[in-house]
Amino acid sequence: MDFTITTILLLCLAFFIAGFIDSIAGGGGLITLPSLLFAGVPPQFALGTNKLASTFGTGTAVFNFVRSKKVNWKVIAFGMAFSLIGSFIGSRTVLVLSQDIVGKIIIFMLPLGVVATLIPRKGIVSGSDLTKKDFYFKIPVICVIIGFYDGFFGPGTGSFLTLAFFFFTRMKLIEATANAKVFNLMSNIGGLTAFLLGSKVLFLLAIPIALSNMTGNFLGSRLAIKKGEGVIRFFLILAFVMLLGSLVWKYYF
Repeated sequence: MDFTITTILLLCLAFFIAGFIDSIAGGGGLITLPSLLFAGVPPQFALGTNKLASTFGTGTAVFNFVRSKKVNWKVIAFGMAFSLIGSFIGSRTVLVLSQDIVGKIIIFMLPLGVVATLIPRKGIVSGSDLTKKDFYFKIPVICVIIGFYDGFFGPGTGSFLTLAFFFFTRMKLIEATANAKVFNLMSNIGGLTAFLLGSKVLFLLAIPIALSNMTGNFLGSRLAIKKGEGVIRFFLILAFVMLLGSLVWKYYF
């Protein structure tokens, strides 16, 4: 599958912007996945290639959280395997479907990513010690369900994980966000493994866009922008609506 230099450069720009936005407001996947589809990448290859890029991008954010000692490794230990397995199964599931069906499913599910991105994540910030029920039931269930979603689709996974930990385990918001990033990385690895085994990753395209995504994540996470999240989300949704409209025309008409 060949792409022009212009197409690759435009995709790199899209992944850079998505990484920058994702590190500040979340929802970068709402730009990356539709961009690949709009560039003519078949749906399953778009999912696989996007998964490789997002794995490296999320890894950059995880590095910052680990370095700042915000990750609860006991929580990670109880959910890591479930994120990996759930995502692997989700990706294997999408690989058995036809390209055309996958394209239509992606368009149908994209609004879920928007919902996850727009739901407010400020308010209740008090936490409590996690119980055995949290460790042995809630965390594994959250990780396997959202892991499956990430493997099958992807955009909004980090937001869904943060909200689930925040509401169902009463984890402090900063802890929920940090742990969600680690689980998101695990589910990315699980899904990427399935796509690699299915030969659905375009490496010549994935490598430059992954580097662009990492750069965007790194610069965005380092830049302290106060009260800028609302503006960023506005442009994120505007770009999403334009891409979604183009994809609906492509796959449904």
